Amino acid sequence: MDDPANARFSMNLKTWDGKIWLDSSVGVTQSAADPTASESMTNKKYGFLAEKLLTWGVEARGILPVAVKDRTETHFIKLFFVWFSANTNILSFSAGTLGPVVYGLGLRESCLVILFFNLLVAIAPAYFSTWGPKLGLRQLCASRYTFGYYGVMVPCMLTIMGEVGFCVLNNVLGGQALASIANISWTIGIIIISLISLFVSFCGLKVLNWYQNCAWVPVVLVFIVATGVSSKDFVDRPAAPATVAQILNFGATVTGFIAAWSAISSDYTVYFHPRVSSWRIFIYTYLGISLPTITLQCLGAAAAISALSVPGWKAGYADGNVGGLVYAMLSPVGKFGKVLMVFLSLSVTANNALGTYSMGMALQTLIPPLVVVPRYVFSVISTALIILLSIVGQHKFYATLSNFLGIIGCWAGAWIAAGCVEHLYFRKGDFSLYDIQYWNVPSNLPLGVAALGASVLGFALVIPSMSQVWFTGPIARKTGDIGFEVAFVVTALLYIPLRSLEKRWRGI
Repeated sequence: MDDPANARFSMNLKTWDGKIWLDSSVGVTQSAADPTASESMTNKKYGFLAEKLLTWGVEARGILPVAVKDRTETHFIKLFFVWFSANTNILSFSAGTLGPVVYGLGLRESCLVILFFNLLVAIAPAYFSTWGPKLGLRQLCASRYTFGYYGVMVPCMLTIMGEVGFCVLNNVLGGQALASIANISWTIGIIIISLISLFVSFCGLKVLNWYQNCAWVPVVLVFIVATGVSSKDFVDRPAAPATVAQILNFGATVTGFIAAWSAISSDYTVYFHPRVSSWRIFIYTYLGISLPTITLQCLGAAAAISALSVPGWKAGYADGNVGGLVYAMLSPVGKFGKVLMVFLSLSVTANNALGTYSMGMALQTLIPPLVVVPRYVFSVISTALIILLSIVGQHKFYATLSNFLGIIGCWAGAWIAAGCVEHLYFRKGDFSLYDIQYWNVPSNLPLGVAALGASVLGFALVIPSMSQVWFTGPIARKTGDIGFEVAFVVTALLYIPLRSLEKRWRGI
């Protein structure tokens, strides 16, 4: 993560500005000197409304590379608030409740697991966020240089599934929170949350950045008030000594919560100036993810344990209703608590907006001909799917959350390992070795057999190392869930010889 990247990359910044890249899937040739050409052509193709949306500042660009001359954003602090708002929400709070509720941990053990695993795993998305200013490529599109043009479709599908899953969880929590203060069903609450999230992601990065700069403020106020007025009710109930299995099982859940951000990290840094310090981007992302997540997950663990001793909290928390728990914590402030609950229910929109925005990038990378479709179209499609799934799965929250996060962590471990080894070992951390003019030319990209092979072969050990409600492998029975750790280490070790053979065979 060298700052100026290196001398070779520095010299190539200017040459990239005049290169031509080919969109082989749709027959578009675009000059980096005019990066908006394809975007304008696309909007003209889709008529007056598309042209009008462009003039209103709605971002249509999808995975088309951002030319060096268009990477001009220098307000880097925006990145901190993008991640801070996305993680300052009721979902972070609810993930913390899993420690005592699902895994039987005490408050001390829950908080130590939350602290350690978050501080460690947040390194991955923070690191990948530094790629955006250097390459001008969305994260999964950059992953073509590891998994290949066709091979990357597998990580794309898994990322889409992951983002859909997170959005469903957000919608359920937001819907619960709204229903706890208004005479509406969870379903109506889910639809309201989804439509607000859709507006933010539909407009694109300009509106998203503005929204994320502000969205965290009322949510922080909610949790400060909730903690302050209910502080006398917090208790730490005695718990049996934690086993290694309990700690690792909860750690796998915490890992999945954070690791999934890695596959979309650079989506939000592609417009930043390429000469920005990589450490600066890293630190803003790292703090933006870890600070709110650790704080709210620990608060969630404390509230869940205390709910067993406070009748009002226990009643509000019935059936795993996290929104009801927070509303019970706010009961001392009377009717003002309803206003705060509205803020809390809307907190998930900042997280959803990132998910639906990046799903568009993943879909275009998964199905290359869709590059000609304006990005915002995918926000509408994904929101419709998310609303449907949220309504169907709204009453199975805890089982869904714990299982989902554990599985997401495993595949993320393999993807992170392959990307890191490719960049740091085979490309020596040199961004100039990514020839951007071939970003969409299959014959000039790695075949991807090595990355997919290492990931798939690694799962021969990952599956026995997983511990889920529906399955516990023989290794996990003795150790606890170490799926993420095994996926990361085994994929990294296998990728080196497999990629070496692939390069020798194909020359790329």
